[in-house]
Amino acid sequence: MSGDGPARAAILERDSALLVAAVREAGALAHSLFRTDLKNWTKGASSPVSDADIAVNDLLEQRLRSAAPDYGWLSEESADDPARLERRLVWIVDPIDGTRGYLAGKEDWCVSVALVEGVSPLLAAVFAPASDEFFFAARGQGATCNGMALHATPGTELDFSRMAGPKPLVERLRKTADEIVLHPRIGSLALRLCRVADGRLDAAFAGGQSRDWDLAAADLIVHEADGNMTALSGDAILYNRPEVTHGVLVAAGRDRHAGIIEHFRNRPLP
Repeated sequence: MSGDGPARAAILERDSALLVAAVREAGALAHSLFRTDLKNWTKGASSPVSDADIAVNDLLEQRLRSAAPDYGWLSEESADDPARLERRLVWIVDPIDGTRGYLAGKEDWCVSVALVEGVSPLLAAVFAPASDEFFFAARGQGATCNGMALHATPGTELDFSRMAGPKPLVERLRKTADEIVLHPRIGSLALRLCRVADGRLDAAFAGGQSRDWDLAAADLIVHEADGNMTALSGDAILYNRPEVTHGVLVAAGRDRHAGIIEHFRNRPLP
């Protein structure tokens, strides 16, 4: 978002209100279709998609693109338009993150939308209608859930019962051969990462092959909640690039994140 001062602030306020309203409406639509008889199919090798994903995507695209026609668009359920790469501001959208659980009647799914400026999130909203949790963040302004400020857990200790992600990956952090018990699986990656921001998880991993739309909104929410989220190398995650697929990632409070990154630097993945 070019420029500074009152004009930029006014545009940011407009876009924040637009994002919140659109994601709330999208979440209400998704919730109205939840646990109904939906047509669904598989795209690619194993990714489920349903009529609900498409309906929510269409609603978000209409609300966001009609109000901000100069912004780019990248969504899991839209054909990728390379014109987004030429836009300074881009909406990055996952209409229903956790579709497999959604179709199974589970509640660990959400609507996830970020506004990315350049390669970094500027605004973020993650809405889990089944649990009525609305996460929101604006760069430099903190993160909230239902209006309450969020803070990732401090410290460096590793309590595996408060960690989520692929077990073979997390097991590489253990210091003994003892069996570890992880936090129960959270089907939506965006929601899993937001659980780090709200302090219910100490750390969360993404096991590779996640996409921009799985990550962008939760990334900002974690950072604005005094956490950090990066590749295992410690490198920042960049968005709206030609390649939208990412490798293994970790999110945690800042000190714990630094310790985890140091561990993997000393013991890199094969």
